Amino acid sequence: MKTASYFTAIIALSLAFLTGSADAHSKKEATEPADGAVLETSPPTIAMRFDMPMRVTLISLTDQDGAAHDVTRTDNIQPVSEFSAAPPALPVGQYKVEWRGLADDGHPMQGTFSFEIAN
Repeated sequence: MKTASYFTAIIALSLAFLTGSADAHSKKEATEPADGAVLETSPPTIAMRFDMPMRVTLISLTDQDGAAHDVTRTDNIQPVSEFSAAPPALPVGQYKVEWRGLADDGHPMQGTFSFEIAN
């Protein structure tokens, strides 16, 4: 009977460690502009904040027609906790930011957020 209880304890501890490591992946904490924001003017920066350093490997900015707008990044594709890039002056419209990255733990990540510039 002792063997069964030791086995159960080992399984429980193993599951606890697996669950803890799954929660350790980096997360996007905030964006600028905020997802769904309606702005009066073009934003000076497109930014994201992560809870752990992230190597942003791709960032794209497209409008409602699917046209791409280049952004100027300054991170040199190095891991950062706060990523920012400068967009061109954007006209009125809806915009979507798509990004991909690699967390310090090797976990690939991706996401999107959007904003609108209104009159």
